[in-house]
Amino acid sequence: MNQLNGYDVEDLRVGMSASFSKTITEADLVLFAGVSGDNNAMNVNEEFAAATPFGGRIAHGMLTASVISAAIANKMPGPGTIYLGQNLRFRAPVRPGETVHATVTVTEIVVDRRRVTLSTICRVGGKVVVEGDALVMTTTSQSVEVVPQCKQVGVVV
Repeated sequence: MNQLNGYDVEDLRVGMSASFSKTITEADLVLFAGVSGDNNAMNVNEEFAAATPFGGRIAHGMLTASVISAAIANKMPGPGTIYLGQNLRFRAPVRPGETVHATVTVTEIVVDRRRVTLSTICRVGGKVVVEGDALVMTTTSQSVEVVPQCKQVGVVV
């Protein structure tokens, strides 16, 4: 474990998993729309959304997927982890008031590069609403030399 209680790459094993849950609130929809600039009527306009096949507002897909980010940042690998990539498939809508349960599971580890691939799944009431996989860079318990590769693009380190 690192000093922030996150997993170092050496601590992880394929099959390890962790979960994080969040109830999506009305405030979340409004705040996400404001922060992201995503004011899709499906998410913020009940009158419009009620006339669609969804029958009412749904949470932004990326708001729902952000629960995965919380699972990675807070649980596994945890503090100190850097997101490198995420593939997402949205399977079902999430409505205000529903609780999203995100589970991340280690599927591959490349110790020397500090890379970890995670299966990522969000469920509401047992139903899969988002699934995919993430690539992250973790901390290490080993001494790491930082190579200032940014000099190649004209950044002074």
